[in-house]
Amino acid sequence: MRCTIRDCNIYYETFGEGTPIISLHGSTLDLHSMTGCMEPIFKKRKGWKRIYPDFPGHGRTPGSESIKGSDDVLQVLLDFIDNVIPDTQFVLVGLSFGGYIAQGIIHYIPERVAGLLLIVPRVISNPRQRNLPTKSVLARDIDFLSEIDLQERAGFEEVTVLQTKSVWNRYVKEISSGVRVADTIFLQRLDPAIDAFSFNVDEGAKQFDKPTLILTGRQDHIVGYQDTLTILERYPHATFAVFDRAGHALQLEQEILFNTLVNEWLDRVEETHT
Repeated sequence: MRCTIRDCNIYYETFGEGTPIISLHGSTLDLHSMTGCMEPIFKKRKGWKRIYPDFPGHGRTPGSESIKGSDDVLQVLLDFIDNVIPDTQFVLVGLSFGGYIAQGIIHYIPERVAGLLLIVPRVISNPRQRNLPTKSVLARDIDFLSEIDLQERAGFEEVTVLQTKSVWNRYVKEISSGVRVADTIFLQRLDPAIDAFSFNVDEGAKQFDKPTLILTGRQDHIVGYQDTLTILERYPHATFAVFDRAGHALQLEQEILFNTLVNEWLDRVEETHT
C-alpha cells in the first residue's frame, strides 16, 4: 500500500484487523526487520491490525529532498499515523532508530498511544557519548561463516554476538534484505544512525503510564543498554530486560525470550486498552 505524505510516497503493509499496532524499523533496514520478529507472535493472537511502514529512503519508500534530519522523519511518521488511522488510539513498536522515532511520537501525542515496545532503542544519538560494552562474540561457527559472501558476512558479524547458521538465516531475510535496497545516497546525506532531534524528548516530558516493554542486549556495542536506564523512570509501567547473549540483533539471537516478553506485554495492553 502507498500513502503520500508531503512529497514522500510511503510504502507500508498491513495485516489483520483490530487495534492498530505500528512497528518502526531501524536505520538502513526496512519493514521486513519488523514483520520478521512481530508477525510470528500474531499467529496465535487475534484482534490486532499490524501496520509496517518503510521510512523515507528505506525499503520501497524513496528518499526525499524535503527530509533533512530526524525531525523530518518524525513529522512524516506523525502525519502518516494521522492519515492511516485518524483519531484512533494505537500501540507503538520501535527498533533501534525506530525506537528513537517512537520516543518522539510519545513526546508529541502520548494520549493516543496505548502501549509501547522499544527494542534496542537508541537513546543517545552521538555514538561517542554512549556507554557501550566492548564488542564481543559468544558463539561462532567458523566453518559456516567461511561459506558466506564476505560483504554480507561483515554486516552480520558487526551486529551479532551469536554468529551461527540459525541466526544468519533470519538475518538474511529480515536485516540484510533491507540493507540491500536502502537508498545509500539519501542515507549518507541524512545519516539517521546519528542524526538527533532538534529538541530534547526528555524536556518537560510527562510520565508515560501505559504498558511498556524495553528490551536491550547486554553485549549490544552499538547503542548499549546502560543509557536506556536513564529513561526508565519516564515509564512507570515498564518491564525492562537486559538479554545476555544478545547484541543489537537480540530479536534474532534470543527469539524465545523475545516472544515470551512481547506476548506478556501484549497481554497487559489488552487488559488496559478499551
